[in-house]
Amino acid sequence: MEMLTPLKPERASSLGLALVVSSSTPLLLLNEQLIVMAASGSFCSAFSLDPDTVVGTELFALGDGEWNIPQLRVLLRATASGLAAIDTYEMDLARAGGSPRRLVLNAHVLDHPTEEAMRLVLSVIDVTKDRQDERDKDDLARSNTLLLQELHHRVANSLQIISSVLMQRVRGAQSEETRGHLRDAHHRVMSIATLQRQLAATASDEVRLGPYLTELCASIGASMIADPDLVALRVTADDTATGADQSVSLGLIVTELVINALKHAFPALDSTGAIAVEFHTVAHGWTLSVSDNGIGMHGNHESAKPGLGTGIVKALAGQLEANVVVSELHPGTLVTVTHRAAQ
Repeated sequence: MEMLTPLKPERASSLGLALVVSSSTPLLLLNEQLIVMAASGSFCSAFSLDPDTVVGTELFALGDGEWNIPQLRVLLRATASGLAAIDTYEMDLARAGGSPRRLVLNAHVLDHPTEEAMRLVLSVIDVTKDRQDERDKDDLARSNTLLLQELHHRVANSLQIISSVLMQRVRGAQSEETRGHLRDAHHRVMSIATLQRQLAATASDEVRLGPYLTELCASIGASMIADPDLVALRVTADDTATGADQSVSLGLIVTELVINALKHAFPALDSTGAIAVEFHTVAHGWTLSVSDNGIGMHGNHESAKPGLGTGIVKALAGQLEANVVVSELHPGTLVTVTHRAAQ
């Protein structure tokens, strides 16, 4: 096996100089006094320096003295003495008549025999454009956040106007049937308005269903339950968060089913009872249920049927790829909407 002959010190030094000079990364080879022993062409080109004047000049005297930065001087002297090493040190280099440049510096002492002079390699990478791109990205994100907040504000105002118009129409309607339809439309609008408030509060496109459904049902109950001591409306939900599209469909389904229960489950003015809304994520899917302990389907079959099997609920469940099942509870009625993800 052929043995490799170690390079002689002068040959090793020459090779090191050649590597520095030819490097595509801006490099300087400095001695213990931080005088430039060699400079890569890329360094001279990057900082508009004459190669003939760089070698033999102290680093801090290069150019118009822009490298004469006290903190850099301290760090390099500490590195040259073996007390430190510079790893990814960022600094601004300000040149007369030009914009500051953001630089990342690395400096390390080369391994050398005790009898040989110390040499320090300094690499300089210009990250001005990268940092500007990061700032532009942050500015764009802030701008988008402000635009989203403005959009939420406009949507909230629009929904408030629609809601007010609907309630005015309710008061002016001549028939009870028309007033009922307008109230239902008002509740649907409020379902979307509640979702919009949740989205604005989270500043994201996901909605936690627990707070959303709780606020939604509180709004419905406040306008439809004359005496909260007689009919209770409660919500139980886990910590599931869903996207805006799914939340809209779930909220509208709950709105339809709760309105239906309040209309038909407790027909007597002095009826007492409870309505429960529950949402839980289960293995490979989720389950939404609305139940009551009212008169049930047999007690009010004709009026309950349209509310429990409305086209709105079926259409929304279809969008969610969910099944709707209506069951009797004895007393009361249970509507379960179940989604099972494909496996």
